[in-house]
Amino acid sequence: MTRQERRVDTPHGEGRLVVDQARGPIATLLLSHGAGNGIDTRDLTALAERLPRNDVTVVRFEQPWRVAGRRVATPPATLDAGLVAAANRLRTRTPLVVGGRSAGARSAARCATRLAASGCLALSFPLHPPGKPESSRLDELRGSRVPTLVIQGERDAFGRPEEFPGDTDLAVIPGADHGFKVPARGEVTEADAMEIIVESTLEWIVREIAGAQAPA
Repeated sequence: MTRQERRVDTPHGEGRLVVDQARGPIATLLLSHGAGNGIDTRDLTALAERLPRNDVTVVRFEQPWRVAGRRVATPPATLDAGLVAAANRLRTRTPLVVGGRSAGARSAARCATRLAASGCLALSFPLHPPGKPESSRLDELRGSRVPTLVIQGERDAFGRPEEFPGDTDLAVIPGADHGFKVPARGEVTEADAMEIIVESTLEWIVREIAGAQAPA
C-alpha cells in the first residue's frame, strides 16, 4: 500500500485528494466528508487504512471549503461539482464506488449516475433533519440508481435503521450515533464499530461490485 496526496482544481476552489493505493486493486472507493468535519474522521480513516490491504484503493476527497479553512460547508451543488472534479481526476481502470459520510453520502448518491459509478457507499446517511422525519431524503438516496450500501448507527438522530425501507442494503452499528460514537459500556466498542464498517464495506464491494465485473 502506498499513500499519495495531490491537489485538484474544482469550479469552487482547490480540493485535496489523499490516495491509499492497493497493489492489485479490484475497485476504487472515492469518499468525501461531512458538512462539519474533514477526511480524518474515524470511519473514513479506518477504511483508508484497512481496505487497501484487501485490494481496494481508497481515495479521500477534501472539499475546497475545508481546504480553505472554512468551518461551514458550501451549498450542495458545490459539493457535487467538487466530487465530480475529483472523480474525473482519478481516471481509474477499476470499478468506481463513490461514497462519503453524511453530507458526503448525499453528494455521492446525487452524483453516482453522472460518474458512471458501479456502486454507492452511504455512511451515516442523513435521511432527514433531526426531529423532522417528514422531510425525507429517501428519493435522493434511491436516486443513485446503482447498488448502494448504507451503514447507519442504531441511534442516529438523522435516521435510525428502522426508518429505512426494508429493501435497503443496510449494515447497522449497535448503539452508535451519527458520528459512529458508541456508549462506553455499550454492546460494541469503538474498535468493534470500525471493524463492522470495514468488513461490511469489503464484503459488499466483493459481492456487488467486483463480483458483478467478473465474466460469467
